[in-house]
Amino acid sequence: MDLLENLEVKDLGNLELLARQVVEGFIIGLHKSPFHGFSVEFAEHRLYNQGENTRNIDWKVYGRTDRLYTKRFEEETNLRCQIVMDASSSMFFPDESESKGKPYMNKARFSALAAASLMNLLQKQRDAFGITLFDDDVRLHSQCKSSTSHYRLMLTHLHNFISKPTHDKNTAAAKALHQVAESIHRRSMVVIFSDMFEQMGDNEHLFSALQHLKHNKHEVVLFHVTDKSKELDFEFENRPYIFIDMESGERLRLQPKQVKEHYVEQVGKFMQELKFKCLQYKIDLIEADISKGFRPILQAYLVKRSKMRT
Repeated sequence: MDLLENLEVKDLGNLELLARQVVEGFIIGLHKSPFHGFSVEFAEHRLYNQGENTRNIDWKVYGRTDRLYTKRFEEETNLRCQIVMDASSSMFFPDESESKGKPYMNKARFSALAAASLMNLLQKQRDAFGITLFDDDVRLHSQCKSSTSHYRLMLTHLHNFISKPTHDKNTAAAKALHQVAESIHRRSMVVIFSDMFEQMGDNEHLFSALQHLKHNKHEVVLFHVTDKSKELDFEFENRPYIFIDMESGERLRLQPKQVKEHYVEQVGKFMQELKFKCLQYKIDLIEADISKGFRPILQAYLVKRSKMRT
């Protein structure tokens, strides 16, 4: 699972520590990848002039170069990033009962740790961030700030989200995105974590909300969070199963081969339509398979961040 190899994912009690481990591992990996040119530290340096306050001297740079440089901080935030997370019941798939006591990852946990890791990067870059949680309504909407106390408060909200799985909570992504588009500072970055499945029967409302974000001059990155093998490819053993809709509670007993071809076809159509609309609206759509780790998340963020600075 990429950066999760050395993480105990059964217990996400210390999101701050885990996020730091994810980011540190990612930064090390940058030196071995095509992304090595990106900087995760946007503070500018200039030569220290004798007589200046020594408080802002970067001693790490001095240790490497034997020259004194000071950090120059921006008075205002470079970027505002609103992290919008789907908190509906479907995000808690796979269910913990399927883990049989072993470390496991579901979509909610993946999204929370990905969001915490992004906030860690944002804080390193002295950018401001806020969180929006929604299911059938907006449950939390915070303003963007860059302070350490705000970072830890947002981590607390994320921890509360993943530690209290919801049942029979539907999703109203379009409604939430319309509210976000109107309530945040114009020209913000909006990062969305959602499986997007609740809109498969009525996609136009969802696409209208995504278009609203772009109309308000926001840069949008949509992470389509799935357990790909199960939810997109429908890879189940061919034996009887009871499939339970985590949002409605509806139960259906069947064998996978009875519906697999039709299911994969319908999901494929939805994905093609979603990709086309995102391309049309100039929204970055990133497939976020919970089994693939966080590198695609952080890389996508850095690419978008780099484009916004040019």
